[in-house]
Amino acid sequence: MWNNRHVRVILSSRILLNMGVWIRNFAVLLYVSEMTDNDSYYVSLISVAEFAPIFIFSVIGGTLADRWKPRRTMVGSDLLTSASVFAVLLALVYGSWHALFFAAFVSSVLSQFSQPSAMKLFKRHVPDDRLQGVMALHQSISSLFMVIGPVAGAFVYSKFGIETSLAAMGVLILGSGLLLLRLPKDDEEPGQTRAKSRFVLELKAGLRYVTANRTLRALGGTFMAAGLAAGLIQPLLLFVAIENLGQDRDFVQWLLATNGAATLVGGAFVMIAAKKVKPQRLLAFGLLVSAAGTVGIGWAHSLAAVLLLQIATGLCYPLIMIGIQTMIMRNTEAAYIGRVGGVMTPLFMGMMVVGMSLAGGLKTTLSLQIVYSMSGILFLTGAAALFPLLGGGKRRTVEGS
Repeated sequence: MWNNRHVRVILSSRILLNMGVWIRNFAVLLYVSEMTDNDSYYVSLISVAEFAPIFIFSVIGGTLADRWKPRRTMVGSDLLTSASVFAVLLALVYGSWHALFFAAFVSSVLSQFSQPSAMKLFKRHVPDDRLQGVMALHQSISSLFMVIGPVAGAFVYSKFGIETSLAAMGVLILGSGLLLLRLPKDDEEPGQTRAKSRFVLELKAGLRYVTANRTLRALGGTFMAAGLAAGLIQPLLLFVAIENLGQDRDFVQWLLATNGAATLVGGAFVMIAAKKVKPQRLLAFGLLVSAAGTVGIGWAHSLAAVLLLQIATGLCYPLIMIGIQTMIMRNTEAAYIGRVGGVMTPLFMGMMVVGMSLAGGLKTTLSLQIVYSMSGILFLTGAAALFPLLGGGKRRTVEGS
């Protein structure tokens, strides 16, 4: 796989991109938490700024990714992201710490154009029999940074402060964009000369494509339940460390690192075993374990128990992500990759944003334990939505067409 130029360059750029994003994410989390004295509203607002644009712009980005040249789109997105980070850094220097939310927002918006373009290049230049392995490798890189990202972000912030953290992110993402210039130039395609007036028609065609596909419809139900479940607990791990375990705010990096290390191991397992197991079964099993593990994390006050549950959910996270990616890639025609991702992603991210928006208030009104229990029930609901697919094999791309 690594001999494939497109795989090598894109994944190498993702290494720089992931490092930059993780440094920003953790530095902003710690900085805002410190500035607001652990205010759950502002902590939740960070996640909303990061994920709300995914809901708003995913359909647009996916549709345009099917029209635009992928290499040019990816390079432009990284360069614009880097420029926005330095603009926010300038605002921060002059005393506006709220501009940090803008940095997260812009980065998230631009990723909605870059990510589907990368998937389009993988679909086009990677043989079908190696596609799942590439997805697993892609996920393994993300998992690796779940281990080293929090530690790196906390280290850079604690040693050098928020300004240096943002500067490091800007440089790393600039490097990612420059590295992508090593990809072969985009070929001219008929689809890239289509009139702008057809944009809405193509967007609607993507919606019809998803609704006509039984597998994608079932995944839509799973996405919505799992997205709301993930959103409810996304901002609250910090409070597991502080309230349940009696640790300081910096300790959350070790919880994330433990989960990330387990995710890396789980990704390696999937790379070996995924060809023998149907992706829908991988996904259902991962959701069931996540349901149990999430409830346990919310109620546990023992450090050992929380770490074990973080390991369990981390091991199953690649089953969920690779199962999702494989099902989408296998059940989608190449011409619709961007639009299908653009339709499916908001189902997950939209509900995730709803969950994150509610998380702080629910935690204050109810309790940390109740919110984690609600999340576990929703993961279980997402697994139930897959039951009609568990007995079937690969289906026609669009059933009934």
